[in-house]
Amino acid sequence: MASSVHIVGGGVIGLSCAWELSRDGHDVTVVAPAPGRDGASWVAAGMLAPVTEAQFGESALTALLLEGSRLWPGFAAVLEGATGQTIGYDATGTVTVALDASDRASLDDLLAYQHSLGLSAQRRSTSECRGLVPALSPALRGGIEVPGDHQVDNRALLGALDAACRGAGVSFVEAAVAAVAAGPELVLADGRRLRPEQVLLAPGTGLPGIRGLEATGLPAVRPVKGHILRLGPPVAGHGEPPPLLERTVRGLVHGRSVYLVPRRDGSVVVGATVEERGDDTAVRAGAVHELLCDARAIVPGIDELELREAATGMRPATPGNTPCIGWTALDGVAAAIGHSRNGILLSPLTAAAVVDLLGRRPVTPLIRALAPT
Repeated sequence: MASSVHIVGGGVIGLSCAWELSRDGHDVTVVAPAPGRDGASWVAAGMLAPVTEAQFGESALTALLLEGSRLWPGFAAVLEGATGQTIGYDATGTVTVALDASDRASLDDLLAYQHSLGLSAQRRSTSECRGLVPALSPALRGGIEVPGDHQVDNRALLGALDAACRGAGVSFVEAAVAAVAAGPELVLADGRRLRPEQVLLAPGTGLPGIRGLEATGLPAVRPVKGHILRLGPPVAGHGEPPPLLERTVRGLVHGRSVYLVPRRDGSVVVGATVEERGDDTAVRAGAVHELLCDARAIVPGIDELELREAATGMRPATPGNTPCIGWTALDGVAAAIGHSRNGILLSPLTAAAVVDLLGRRPVTPLIRALAPT
């Protein structure tokens, strides 16, 4: 059943849902101050890592991530076909490495847990890891190869989604939403009122700032800060320098997690800290120093790269670390919130679920379990 839908939020979740809803016949408007640059999506690394992100005690979330990953090849192909833009989807795989014996023991525990869930991951020696990634330090204690963990260029993805939405007739209102009321009705920060037939809330960490949601059954969403760096390709005296990395590398360095994600232009994204600091978005010298030191311990060659950007992003996290997707207690208002560090991975799955929800069609049991009510 087609309808007029206003989506609050212009990050990867909001734009993915907007595109898919428009393809399903809905009249869609995205309401956000800066579509494509909202929230954590712009500063993310773009990892699609359901296996490496598997955490002890979160098997239900892992199942969700695996389903999200399964949809990505088709989603990428259709999006690139619709826009003629490449989004850097890369299925090369990931190598996770350990710096010392304690890190190696932690990786072995993680590998055992991954195997207990039936996930595909293989233990690798240091020499085997360096065979896969020659730039790795010879001082490492081996690692894990995860062929099913992939990546996409987050900024190219956002650009393609923006183009796909506009090509499909999606409208944009570049404004902040101050309140949601019955009707449904959106009250903008400048006082304007919008009255669509249906509303989808996907504002990331902006959710707590929207009035009128107190009795909707939505979980609290808090910002989890993450520092992330972008390093330029090495500068060579003559010719085109070879890329430092050709697949994603994740590692444990004295118990701290770090990742290095290569881009097709030879640059590398390094991240990411996990900090509970409220609304603090400042880039801190200490966090940048720690990321560079940990990345250098794993891949010494980053010394030759240019530091192009140091930024922070605010991941929208719920108390249970799982997203909330479904109808709220406010008539005509649905939500797709709380994706934390997995927003890009889960964007195709979330968009497909939202199409079913707003089309008043049944959703899968996996999605039904995420409903706010």
